[in-house]
Parts: sequence; C-alpha cells; structure tokens
Amino acid sequence: MEVRQQGKDRLVVIGGGAAGFFCAVNAARLRPQLEVWLLEKSGKLLSKVKVSGGGRCNVTHALDSVGELVKRYPRGERFLKKAFSRFFVPDTIQWYGERGVRLKTEEDGRMFPDTDDSQTIIDCLLAEAEQYRVKVATHAEVTRLSQRDGEWTVHLRDGRDIAARYVCVAGGGYAQADKFAWLQELGHTIEPPVPSLFTFNMPKHPVTALMGVATPAQVKIAGSKLQETGPLLITHWGMSGPAVLRLSAWGARYLADQHYTFTLLVNWIPGTTEQQLRDQWAALRQQRGGQPVQARNPFGLPQRLWLFLLEQSGIPEETRWAEIPAKEQNKLIRHLTAMEFPVKGKTTFKEEFVTCGGISLADIDPLTMQSRHAPGLYFAGEIMDVDGITGGFNFQHAWTSGWIAAHLEGVSTT
Repeated sequence: MEVRQQGKDRLVVIGGGAAGFFCAVNAARLRPQLEVWLLEKSGKLLSKVKVSGGGRCNVTHALDSVGELVKRYPRGERFLKKAFSRFFVPDTIQWYGERGVRLKTEEDGRMFPDTDDSQTIIDCLLAEAEQYRVKVATHAEVTRLSQRDGEWTVHLRDGRDIAARYVCVAGGGYAQADKFAWLQELGHTIEPPVPSLFTFNMPKHPVTALMGVATPAQVKIAGSKLQETGPLLITHWGMSGPAVLRLSAWGARYLADQHYTFTLLVNWIPGTTEQQLRDQWAALRQQRGGQPVQARNPFGLPQRLWLFLLEQSGIPEETRWAEIPAKEQNKLIRHLTAMEFPVKGKTTFKEEFVTCGGISLADIDPLTMQSRHAPGLYFAGEIMDVDGITGGFNFQHAWTSGWIAAHLEGVSTT
C-alpha cells in the first residue's frame, strides 16, 4: 500500500458490501484515470448479499414511483426522494441487465436474479471490480481518517497509511455508537444506533408449540400507534414474518426504549374489529348450530391455530357452536381480534442485521453523498441514518447511494 503517486488520483472505499462495491466499480468505470481501492475489515466480501433473501439476494423492489418507494423507509424518506431522482429502481434493473444479470419480479414485488442465486450478483460485482482494476484488500480495518491540504490519509489498524484524494465510507451499520468515533472527530453528528428488522421473543409461551404456522394477521404494539398487517410466522422462539419485521423497523427506537419488553396485540382476522365480529357472531352460531367448533373454522385460519385459540379460550373441541358459553365466547372473540402476547426480547432476522441510526442525514448532500463537513469524503449505504423494511429496499438504497457517491461530485478537481 504505497503512498499515492504524484498526479494520480486515488479513491479509497471503506467497506466491501453492496454499497461499497457499487461505489468502487462505478467510480473506476467512470474515471479510467482514477486508482480505486476497496478495503474490507473482515475476510469476507459482500456477505449480506450472499445471505439476503434466503441466499437468493433480494436486489430491489418493483415499485416505479419514488413517492411510493420512499414510504418503505422508516428513516430517510425526504433524503431518499432527492437521491432516487438520480438513480432509481429502473436504473438498477438496467445496470444489472447490461451486465447479463436479469431480474425477475415475484408476486409481492420483490426482485431477484432469475437464477435465484445470490452468487450471480456477487460474481457480477467481482467481475466489474476485476475489469476496472479495483484493488480489493481484506482484513484491512480503518481506524481513523485525517486530512491535510485537500489530501486524505486513511489510517489502518495494522499501522499502514493510505493517501487518497477521495474517500467513501460504506462500512455498513455499527451496533455501538462508539464505533462512529472516528467519523465524529470529523464533525459529524451520529444518530444513536439501535437494531431494526428483528423478530419478537415470547419465552415459554404456548403459542411457540405452533412453530411453522403462517397466516395473515394484523399486529400492534399495545399502548402505541404502531401496527402492521401482513404474513405472520410463528417460530419456536416467538413470532416473525413480514408483518413483525416491518413493525420492528417502524418501532425500532420506541421498542429499544421499552428494552424490548412490551405487549403485542394480534388480530388473526385482519380487517375485522372486535365489535364487527361480535355483530356477526349470532349469525355464525345459527349457521353452524349443531356442528362441533373443532370442525372447519369460518375464518380461514390454519387448523392448528384455530384449535389453539379454542384451547386458550377454554372451549373444548367437541363443543357445539350453539352451546358455547357466553364467557368463553367473549374470550374467543377477543382472542381472534386482539390476542395479547407478552414479548421479552428480540432475535436478529437470520443474518440480515440492519441498524436504525448512523451519520445524521443533515450532514450529507443527498445529490452527491458528500459530507457537508469534509470535502472529498462521501458516504454510501447503511452507515447513514437510512433504513428500509424488508423487500429489497435496503439494497436499493445501497445501489443508489453507491452510484451517486461514485461520481465524486461536489469537489473541485483543480
């Protein structure tokens, strides 16, 4: 890692994930005279790309409206409106398509490579890096940045220093605030990092016996306005699925303040309120009068879940609909529309750890990704206080911010 040669520009990209690679390969392509280095502190490159979408890589989401897409980001909506005006979903599709990677759209809007293999995306990015001579170094942890006379020095933990005209920080989210100290030293404000996209733990709750059961549901944090509707998955530790993950993202800071101890209200018949169900109940009893309640339920619920709700309501399976006692009937109606589950703790969703928090967006120009405090310093990806729900939104932000940063705009080249 020699000092930059006189007269030759160098960009150092810190972070070997999606945003870092996208910045590095695009910068090298756009400026053939630029020497581009990519530093990764671990021994693995593109590790989140590898595990995303169950190993298929959820590249982006098929929404062609900026206004609609930005609503999928609990933090960063206004910032992204400007950024997406420069590089958006169709641009991502075109970029990969031009390199032989075709993306397909699933029913829920998520987009994957048509190979259903994340290695396709990894191979594409590695090939770009090789083609444009990006110098990739692993086990290269950056501890500090310093600047003098328009020249950056990137200080590594092993004692080596790299001189560069430009630096892009794309190191992902940090779980602890003190990890941002080297960026705070340059004048940046840090929004405290807390986890986003996590599942809810319900230790020893009998519902965990239904692990594997999936069904549409409405989930709400008791005592708040936070609620989501969508597929819910019961696991051996509690609850997961898109509805829970989205709720965790929107409630990231609130739930951290609650120390991840709260009550989850689940409506197993989304779109139906408790009062509406009460109003319908007489008709249900009349229609099914002599039938045992264990028979096919009228709500389309998985049978294991239906039997669980009957048990929790104190109703024996052989009870006939017309004979359900009033007290137990009220319990069942309540359990169907607002069942309470005590939550104590969280679990990271697979290996797709996402943080809420990071470099304050007030410190970054969304049209260039350049720091407002340090000319020649850029940011890309999750290091910023931007995070999306599941569905390809975090990767779209990575591609967009990486592409914008790669243009190295906002700094005089004289």
